[in-house]
Amino acid sequence: MAKPADTKTATSRKPAKGTRSAAETEKIRAALAGRRDELQSEYDQTLSEITELQRERLTDSAGDDQADTGTKTFEREQEISLANGILDRISQVERALERLDEGNYGWCERCGNPIPVERLAAFPSATLCVTCKQLEERR
Repeated sequence: MAKPADTKTATSRKPAKGTRSAAETEKIRAALAGRRDELQSEYDQTLSEITELQRERLTDSAGDDQADTGTKTFEREQEISLANGILDRISQVERALERLDEGNYGWCERCGNPIPVERLAAFPSATLCVTCKQLEERR
């Protein structure tokens, strides 16, 4: 007589979400908080540089032709885009800290499978496993 097929689903075989030790959780929290602080310093520095450049441009713009004005506008937009990118990364790290507090850190938001440790090491604020991220990028 044949053995009955395994009726367990993939989700019932995965380990419970709270299996990370307190020491591991604190190590992750410290790394994420450190990264957030680094990004915040980078953002503050970028804003300071933007403000200084704006002041210089106001006093140094007399006699600019259209090309000079266009170049300065383009540069300002690039600087603002850079600052916004840093803000996005800060938000991602803060969301990772929230997920850590909720016990969901390291688990894919889409499929619920664990995110590989290698992916989290490379991108600590990852919220999707490799497969789900690839599917998202194809859209």
